[in-house]
Amino acid sequence: MAISVFDLFSIGIGPSSSHTVGPMRAARMFARRLRNEGLLEKTATVRTELYGSLGATGHGHGTPKAVLLGLTGDSPRTVDVETADARVEAIKAEGRIDLLGEHEIAFDFDKDLVLHRRKALPYHANGMTLWAYDASGAELLSKTYYSVGGGFVVDEEAVGADRIKLDDTVLKYPFRTGDELLRLTKETGLSISSLMLENERAWRTEEEIRAGLLEIWRVMRECVRRGMSREGILPGGLKVRRRAAVSARQLRAEGDAPAHAMEWITLYAMAVNEENAAGGRVVTAPTNGAAGIIPAVLHYYIN
Repeated sequence: MAISVFDLFSIGIGPSSSHTVGPMRAARMFARRLRNEGLLEKTATVRTELYGSLGATGHGHGTPKAVLLGLTGDSPRTVDVETADARVEAIKAEGRIDLLGEHEIAFDFDKDLVLHRRKALPYHANGMTLWAYDASGAELLSKTYYSVGGGFVVDEEAVGADRIKLDDTVLKYPFRTGDELLRLTKETGLSISSLMLENERAWRTEEEIRAGLLEIWRVMRECVRRGMSREGILPGGLKVRRRAAVSARQLRAEGDAPAHAMEWITLYAMAVNEENAAGGRVVTAPTNGAAGIIPAVLHYYIN
């Protein structure tokens, strides 16, 4: 199978690629399917049930918020993280949700979004089912989705390794292991980055590739900047205080001597991790849990 760099490094929000990004994408997929099948205007109520790990730890991972935002049409890549919490609170308070921003319906947060702490679906720990009903209570559509990690989502029709459609794009320099990659660089004389660029051309032009990578780097830089400038208590109920901003002030006061290089690397990663925990914009790299590592290394290289 072939995997693009843009599959591994995707722009999303925190705190979890499997518990936040995936459910938001799944809810949006469901709402868009309602529209595509001509059912959106007939929909009077929508119900979502979260199972397994999504149900057990969903509140701590912001899964309910992600589902509501996905139903309104938001994607993890573009959702406004500054207004997201306020919009979700408005849905809860008003008892209304605007599907895809096109069709407003009644929504009872306590009844229409259920987290099953001890129930699981058969194919994966991160399962969720959504139903849409008309005004008479008749079912219009139901779909089950699995958030399988890294923000990837599959529906019930594509579960099991024998049923998931792998990307069979033919790459110029295919490899399966690190040893094979190094062998190809020796045989071709290409650097790893140049060889990977040639493979990426199977999906996009070089201009599109470079523009996409620069956008990923822009989001990483902005995430570090925000994390190093914000203070307060992180959400989640554990009363964890942000530390990156305080550490940044201390390191700046001590100067940028090479002796502090490791402290700066730790700080860059911590800044991203705190933004992730706060539900901010991050780059899944390749999961939200590891989102701070590559930005930290790149900031070290540049600075």
